Amino acid sequence: MKLATLKSLIPGLLLVAGITVVAQLIGEQIPLMGGAVAGILLGLLIRSRFSISAQQLPGIQFAGKQLLQWSIVGLGLALPISAVMDTGLKSLSVTLVTLSIAFASAFAFGKLLKIPTKLCVLIGGGTAICGGSAIAAMTPVIKPDDHETAFSLSTIFLFNIVAVLIFPPLGQWLGMSDAGFGLWAGTAINDTSSVVAAAYSWSQAAGDHATIVKLSRAMLIIPVTLILSFVFMTRNAAADGQVQRASIAHAVPWFIVWFLAASIFNGYLPEMLTRTAHSISTVMITAALTAIGLSTDLGKMKNTGWRPVALGLLVWIMVAGSSLVMQYVGGHW
Repeated sequence: MKLATLKSLIPGLLLVAGITVVAQLIGEQIPLMGGAVAGILLGLLIRSRFSISAQQLPGIQFAGKQLLQWSIVGLGLALPISAVMDTGLKSLSVTLVTLSIAFASAFAFGKLLKIPTKLCVLIGGGTAICGGSAIAAMTPVIKPDDHETAFSLSTIFLFNIVAVLIFPPLGQWLGMSDAGFGLWAGTAINDTSSVVAAAYSWSQAAGDHATIVKLSRAMLIIPVTLILSFVFMTRNAAADGQVQRASIAHAVPWFIVWFLAASIFNGYLPEMLTRTAHSISTVMITAALTAIGLSTDLGKMKNTGWRPVALGLLVWIMVAGSSLVMQYVGGHW
């Protein structure tokens, strides 16, 4: 990273760091909320009340994306690869069912709401797999209009925020275990950032479990993108004479690969170092969620319109509900 680029990040990173300290203190006093949830709420509050300067934006954006990804890699250092593989395989049946339910309900409800097919695909895929990352991977394949991409991103992010706030109390009401809540959060919350925020506010065990489930779920973007490429390439070719094929290199969230590598390396590290890595990663997650809150303009989200939001809500309810049913039937409560 160039020195000039590094300097441009400092104002935003300082703001994020200051709020993160406060969020961590709140999280210690209110364990059910946790630092990450406190961070995103403080970020949203500050963004809604005060203007963010242009000098602070680069650092905030860096923290919201890069810090989150590297915090996930850090969690890998604290999780043995055997636990990662075991949890990932055990959650696969639930993940595949929720994936199917998401796309089926997106098309069914989308037809009732008279929403364009490509917007249904984006909302369904964003809900089913990994939020904005899935939308970014699908966009060059299905070629939606710019406003459809914007609508889908706004809709998905809205329910990310809602999930962080309502999943922990719902899990308490349902009497879920750490592993049960981790599985539910990992399969039913859209974006990685919101999954870790909700799950770690529940407990460390739930957070670790949810992280593995979510990253296993995120890898499904590869086959989904390839299938969409096959389905849409003839339509795109007929429309503009070009065939856009899926790129696995662009579809893979590469921080997942680093997470797996770190998890393999876990077996060669002393326990004190793995505990330290986990603690640092938890603080980084709080900082990343704080930055995401600071980056969110709630005013712009009001312009999304009610139909995409209604579709996102219906699909999300179907995914969360089907996950609970699968967990209950499979004895993973």
